[in-house]
Amino acid sequence: MSTASALRTPAPAGEAAATAADPTAADLLAAYRPGPDRALLATPTRTLLAEGVHRTVDDPAAVGRLLGGGGAATGSAATGGAASGGGRLVVGAIPFDPGAPARLFVPERVRRAGPVAPPAGGPSPDAPTGEGRWRSRPVPEPDGYRAAVAEAVRRLAGDSPLEKVVLARTLELTAPGGSDLAAMAARLVHRDPRGYTFAVPAGGAATLIGASPELLVSRRGTRVVSNPLAGSAARSADPVEDRLRAEALLESAKDLTEHAFVVDAVRAALAPFCAELAVPARPVLLRTAAMWHLSSTVTGVLREPATSALELALALHPTPAVCGTPTAQARAAIGELEPFDRGLYTGVVGWGDASGDGEWVVTLRCAEAEGDLLRLFAGAGVVAASDPELELAETAAKFRTFLHAVGLADAR
Repeated sequence: MSTASALRTPAPAGEAAATAADPTAADLLAAYRPGPDRALLATPTRTLLAEGVHRTVDDPAAVGRLLGGGGAATGSAATGGAASGGGRLVVGAIPFDPGAPARLFVPERVRRAGPVAPPAGGPSPDAPTGEGRWRSRPVPEPDGYRAAVAEAVRRLAGDSPLEKVVLARTLELTAPGGSDLAAMAARLVHRDPRGYTFAVPAGGAATLIGASPELLVSRRGTRVVSNPLAGSAARSADPVEDRLRAEALLESAKDLTEHAFVVDAVRAALAPFCAELAVPARPVLLRTAAMWHLSSTVTGVLREPATSALELALALHPTPAVCGTPTAQARAAIGELEPFDRGLYTGVVGWGDASGDGEWVVTLRCAEAEGDLLRLFAGAGVVAASDPELELAETAAKFRTFLHAVGLADAR
């Protein structure tokens, strides 16, 4: 496959055209303000601004009953909101740890618009420089992360059934007054308008904000789409070097192996729910402003129309792209080798409505903001062929999404 034929991004079906009286995506971006009762979601198919809390939801398994079986499935446009077809919906995030409570809520009001249009004249301006304003602390330090990756490689080469483990690190940024999260959300969505930007409550006064490239699953009617990503390379500002990196990624045995683990897991998770399932034989390239990714778009048709997008998301989560394989052994290794709690990072974030439609994405390229602290997360998939220095460089490249949003240069 040539690189030219591989450079394509999945394009979900768009929404119906808005009327003159409807808000635009730009209106909703401008109206967003962070808070425990506010959520912003901007995806390639729509923009949602949720306001007010009708009900909080700790257990994702209870969502179907609350929206579809408990009499709350209908509501006026003013009080129930709608994402597709009317009725209440649920928005928010689900953590990486299956035993931790979800941060989901049924909003009082939902305003919606079509997708955000790319800014006229090219990418949006960079954030005002944050150099000198932000103090940075990596957790773990780079040497600690290299050591963790080396230990994971040692285990992968041993007798353990472990085949892949995803190891993450954090970058803690502090500055007086913290961040302007509304402005940051706007910069994130304009930087990667085909991605999935979110700003949702994370508990207490904290906000989870990010721009994920990875669709875990969407459902519209009986049509299901999942877009697993695994295998990455940093973009280059030089067009020739950028293309060479893309070509190398598409032929990398290490990255193709890592990608295959994820696609096989997605196929296995969706197969029981789907009467038809189409899985590409080879990945293509997906580009964001900071990274190249190996990408496969898996499509299916539901066997039972009552199966919701959230049910599918829970069946898929966590994929080997954020945890590893086998799941139990990878989770155990993460618990031993990562010196922090992931919280909502590498969980699931998105929306679902009473009809079962929804979009749920993997919680990547994100940060948790509270007060003066902005805690960034990035991870890399470790397989037997991994090099600790290269995995450290991959996490540094993934931090760029947020470093750009706060006006900082790259950080190790």
